[in-house]
Amino acid sequence: MKTIGPKIIGLTGSIGMGKSTVAGMLREAGVPVFDADATVRALQGPGGALLPAIEAEFPGTTGPDGVDRGKLGAAVFGKPEALARLEAIVHPAVAIAREQFLAQHCDSPMVVFDIPLLFERTGRGGMDVVVVVSAPAPVQKARVMARPGMNEAKFADILAAQMPDAEKRALADYVLDTGTSLEETRAALAKVLDRINHLDGNAP
Repeated sequence: MKTIGPKIIGLTGSIGMGKSTVAGMLREAGVPVFDADATVRALQGPGGALLPAIEAEFPGTTGPDGVDRGKLGAAVFGKPEALARLEAIVHPAVAIAREQFLAQHCDSPMVVFDIPLLFERTGRGGMDVVVVVSAPAPVQKARVMARPGMNEAKFADILAAQMPDAEKRALADYVLDTGTSLEETRAALAKVLDRINHLDGNAP
């Protein structure tokens, strides 16, 4: 753990585990949160900075409303080489945005990087501490299946693309159980933040 600058907390967890809810609680607590997914949506949305590069690489996949997710998905789904080309456009831009966010909040005691695929993409990715949100599998499935347009096959595909929850929990510095009430989750989060606040140069 470094002693200069904010403590960098990686917040991650599989689909339906309650990560967005926890990110909201962190913001309520005054902790700056960088949302990787929201950053990508902005970069690919109307007027997004990445639209020219994406259109040049994948013609016909963008328009006035930004990236056409259906068309872009069709262009890269099941095509590792095409997906790598897309990631080569997106990932550096997100990294720049993340560094800018960190610079903006350099005086904060801690900052949180909300990165859904943290372990899948970069391992710890330079985080000082990693918090994994988790919930029992039946709770996770019920949450995900309640989403519009979700079905069993799509849920299975998403799970297959993500590191198993048990592995994420094993790699975490802290595991936050969101299979409880919001009040219990908020109280558990407060305890985690208090422990992180008191960390010095030692491991979590």
